[in-house]
Amino acid sequence: MSFIQEFKKFAIRGNVVDLSVGIIMGAAFGKIVASAVEDLFMPMINPLLVINCNWESIVIGPGIKIGRFLAAILNFLVISLATFFLIRVIHKLQKSEEKSEEAPQGPTPTEKLLMEIRDALKK
Repeated sequence: MSFIQEFKKFAIRGNVVDLSVGIIMGAAFGKIVASAVEDLFMPMINPLLVINCNWESIVIGPGIKIGRFLAAILNFLVISLATFFLIRVIHKLQKSEEKSEEAPQGPTPTEKLLMEIRDALKK
């Protein structure tokens, strides 16, 4: 098997494609959450923390950017919370699908035939 054929087999495998889609969707989701934090939450939090100052620009000592670190922590918490809720919804949808699939179905034709034979033998 040539290198190109081997690489093609590897690249087209389902797991690689699924992982690629997951990474792309994760990056897009990260941008949405970062925008939500920076554009929605931070304007509400800034007045509560430091009056007339962008708290992300707080620096302690030479080059120690504590404000950026706190913003990264807040981004992580929001992303974690949003991911948790997303996974929770997905699990609920999966459980409801499993319940609908587990609905009891009537006996199969073979089972009906066996029941008839059983009833005939009882008589």
